[in-house]
Amino acid sequence: MELILWRHAEAEDGLPDSARELTDKGLKQARAMAEWLEPRLPENTRIIVSPARRTQQTARALGNDFETVKEIGTSACAKDILAAAGWPTAKGAVVVVGHQPTLGEVAALLLSGELAGWNIKKGAVWWFSRKEKAGAEETVLRAVISPDML
Repeated sequence: MELILWRHAEAEDGLPDSARELTDKGLKQARAMAEWLEPRLPENTRIIVSPARRTQQTARALGNDFETVKEIGTSACAKDILAAAGWPTAKGAVVVVGHQPTLGEVAALLLSGELAGWNIKKGAVWWFSRKEKAGAEETVLRAVISPDML
């Protein structure tokens, strides 16, 4: 299984939180990351997105169909994200477009086995693979890239 965590790009401040939109910089970040992701995504990648406006806008930059999943919204916990993605047993690849601090907690849990407050930059992607090697399952961090590196 491939699990790609994509934090929404830079968004405006304001209330209600769910209605915050991407800034001009955020729109550029989302487009740049989408251009990097698009040729690398496996066929039939499932894309799940928080219902918040800023995550919806980030996902739209990719130009692919996606599912809005309320369980991965702003109040989600790391286990909600993993359950919605089907980690680690789902087949294929899943992109999760979501929020901090939850995505950072997911990354920490996958790599260290413990919840921790790791930071994923706005608009960045962390790409994980789950593979069997010598009869044991292992999680591999394949890529970490932020829009300012593109």
